[in-house]
Amino acid sequence: QVQLVESGGGLVQAGGSLRLSCAASGRTFSSYVMGWFRQAPGKEREFVAAISWSFGDTYYTASVKGRFTLSRDNTKNTVYLQMNSLKPEDTAVYYCAAGPQPGSWSSEYEYAIWGQGTQVTVSS
Repeated sequence: QVQLVESGGGLVQAGGSLRLSCAASGRTFSSYVMGWFRQAPGKEREFVAAISWSFGDTYYTASVKGRFTLSRDNTKNTVYLQMNSLKPEDTAVYYCAAGPQPGSWSSEYEYAIWGQGTQVTVSS
């Protein structure tokens, strides 16, 4: 069974940090791109960041660049999203997704496999 499981969400004060994890299982993801998306209440789901599993290339949306960092551990089949200098506007459910070399890394429609999401709440 192909599965992505996110963890690491929680409640943090503005300026704080969290590290989200996305554990992948059920198939080989070496040729995939792993993306993170988020959805705040009443808003559309939006792209946050993505990393290519094979080469480690990364891509970030402008609002998180310099604050969020992606990394991967091939031995654990896990992708990490380190989030620093968190702001209240980062509050959302964060989803991990996997796509087989999507043409557009920022398009949710290019990702075929999704996790269940993890809540991140940043208080002011």
